[in-house]
Amino acid sequence: MKILLVGAQGTVGRGVAAELGARHDILAAGRKDAAISLDLSDAASLRAAFERIGRVDAIVSAAGQVGWAPLLDLTPEQWQFSVNHKLMGQVNLALIGQQYLNDGGSITLTSGVLVDHPVRYGAAASLANGAIEAFVRAAAIELPRGLRINAVSPGVLVESMGQLGPFFRGFEPVPAARVALGYARSVEGADTGKVYVVH
Repeated sequence: MKILLVGAQGTVGRGVAAELGARHDILAAGRKDAAISLDLSDAASLRAAFERIGRVDAIVSAAGQVGWAPLLDLTPEQWQFSVNHKLMGQVNLALIGQQYLNDGGSITLTSGVLVDHPVRYGAAASLANGAIEAFVRAAAIELPRGLRINAVSPGVLVESMGQLGPFFRGFEPVPAARVALGYARSVEGADTGKVYVVH
């Protein structure tokens, strides 16, 4: 398969590339240091990238930034940043990308553990993650041409504990290689409208 992987340079993205790249052609995309340059928060950038790439068999998003601050300190700009990147960035990736998917192709988005287990400073992430999961379930019943859409909900990564550990006391971290298996299930399986929880 020809797979567009957005966020390929991130920790999750590198794990997904290692897992799926052993069997498929990975088109690495991201804001920087990627073969295909695109900005998830800019719909015009997404359209331009797809015009350059052409048709694909699968689209995987392992990206999406959020504002991170105490609830009452989150600014309107931080809330909007979270919506533009993590939520609407992925929604637009799916809506624009479906036009370039071959029949029977798949879309895999990323939510996260904070849907079910919120932590201090993570309200914007919880909001975006929950909305992504709701979108996936709704989109699955309307996508045409046998297209499938799922989400992966990763836990905090082993590789990220140095930076995020203080916010995730008591959580069992998950290796990126294990998280990548959720993306493999989505891309190579037959489900649609599912959320693969890997925490």
